[in-house]
Amino acid sequence: MKTILPLSILALAIAALPGSAQTAKPTSSAAAPAKTASSAPATAAKTAAPARGCVKLPTLSPKIPALPAGISCAKPLYTITTNPPAKLTDISPMEDPALRDALGIPLPITVTLSYIDTKVGSGALLVPRKWYTIHYTGYLVDGTKFDSSFDHPDHAPLTFQQGPQGPQGQRQVVPGMDTGLDGMKVGGKRRLFVPYQLAYGPSAHGNIPPKSNLIFDVELVSQSDKDPSPKPPAATAPKPPTPPAPAAAPTPTAAPAPATAPVTPKP
Repeated sequence: MKTILPLSILALAIAALPGSAQTAKPTSSAAAPAKTASSAPATAAKTAAPARGCVKLPTLSPKIPALPAGISCAKPLYTITTNPPAKLTDISPMEDPALRDALGIPLPITVTLSYIDTKVGSGALLVPRKWYTIHYTGYLVDGTKFDSSFDHPDHAPLTFQQGPQGPQGQRQVVPGMDTGLDGMKVGGKRRLFVPYQLAYGPSAHGNIPPKSNLIFDVELVSQSDKDPSPKPPAATAPKPPTPPAPAAAPTPTAAPAPATAPVTPKP
């Protein structure tokens, strides 16, 4: 039970305190900074970003180039989890195990876009919605190389504008590539592990089979506000052909003089 002292007793207690106790404010104010300093590490620890754990990767083919020694494990850029609104419960044991497929009810899906920075760039930090110029090489998990900028004519890099474009929100590259360069600096290199849901999905694309997880080795060459690709020269309209000069009118030929009958001399 809480006891409340009368005001007279509180007054006597305050009067009985020694003078030093009554003037202890400087001591308490001097101790305040120490208290703040001691609480600083706790505050910093509270606001520090949590450590990012390593991501378990699929077994890769030895055909894919090995990463340099001492490279850290793959880290997640982000994870997407989809929970279908429909749930299938109370299933009778008499039902076909393929009931979910027969009803068209999808399973919950969790996909993670992972990366390993193999070289930290020394240039500017990447800014969203700009034009990125990159060199890249793409592999399937079995080691098949399906595309590379180094195989383009003159080894030309790829340039694309980051983010969805136009009213339909179309991206110029697969979503895993479009969003997988965040945090890079110009000159940096990164290996991306793209799940098929962030690549070409359940459909085949060229020489890429359906539901293919992709691995990209990417080098960030530059970024710019406008498309740095060289523009083809404007087509020049052909000049109309010069009409031929009109033919000169033929010069009229004088009619021959009529023949004169010979004059017969008179006898």
